[in-house]
Amino acid sequence: MRFVDECEVKVVAGDGGNGAVAFRREKFVPFGGPSGGDGGKGGDVFFEGDEGMSTLLDFTHSRVIRADRGENGSGSDMYGRGGENKTERVPLGTQIRDVETGDVLADVTSHGQRILVARGGKGGRGNIHFATAEDRAPRRAEKGEPGELRTVRLTLKVMADVGLLGFPNVGKSTLVATVSAARPKIADYPFTTLSPQVGVVNVAGGPRAGGAAFVIADIPGLIPGAAEGAGLGNRFLKHVERTRALLHLVTIDHGEGREPWADYKALRKELLAWSPELAERPEIVALSKGDLPDVKEAYPALKKKFARHKIKLRLISAATHEGIDELSLDLFRLAKGQEEQV
Repeated sequence: MRFVDECEVKVVAGDGGNGAVAFRREKFVPFGGPSGGDGGKGGDVFFEGDEGMSTLLDFTHSRVIRADRGENGSGSDMYGRGGENKTERVPLGTQIRDVETGDVLADVTSHGQRILVARGGKGGRGNIHFATAEDRAPRRAEKGEPGELRTVRLTLKVMADVGLLGFPNVGKSTLVATVSAARPKIADYPFTTLSPQVGVVNVAGGPRAGGAAFVIADIPGLIPGAAEGAGLGNRFLKHVERTRALLHLVTIDHGEGREPWADYKALRKELLAWSPELAERPEIVALSKGDLPDVKEAYPALKKKFARHKIKLRLISAATHEGIDELSLDLFRLAKGQEEQV
């Protein structure tokens, strides 16, 4: 399935039905009074959170969301039926913003959360409402009010406890596949991951075994200039805005010119450029591919280098599972606010 995390749609609520002009025509009632009923209310447009959705792809096929209009009133005091409401499902983490005003209408963060985006128009009153002592046979009625019309921008920001950051091909997808049931695409070339991948990590056996769990999001690999849009980085960085903690993954890759300390500083620079508040989130830094001889050999010196800047560097290997259990537990504690920095 193609991942779509941003789109614009036009939302059109239903118009109200028109009120009717009518008079009683019963037998033996030669001067029957007004009997025109009111028009029905137009349908509303709602967005509703759905935890089973992960993309805004459906909205790229239907750019106009329209609710039904209300029925017109009719004679014999008959009111028009209200227009049927329209409800569109959106993934959790979707932000709804009015394009014209720039106002954020809602953040959809829970399953079943229902947001009124456009209100249907009121139905017009029939002539039964306009009879007076001076005018007992009014020949006027109201037209229904138009429904609200607005263009909204939907922006999906992945909801996760931990955001996983790193340059391309440092092993982020492999780590997510190791610690969770997620199965992201994995290959030996940069930019394997082209959309955020989310996995649930069980700690101490998971909730069913008396343990716990947290959600980790693998953000596509960043490159220098990501905050300004290089490599679509500005689209990817927004997906870590909702996370509570960050995991920086670095490694040694002579072919790609990867140097852990330089990479970490570059990642921090992109975070600060994107959001200083985001850069203040608690974090853990890990050196991946710890099963490779050159990585294992370089680790002691790198650990001291990071320590000089008061940063603890961990060594992990998704292939041998070295350091993975400890990392998972510490990430859980960090994301839940149980430890300041680990």
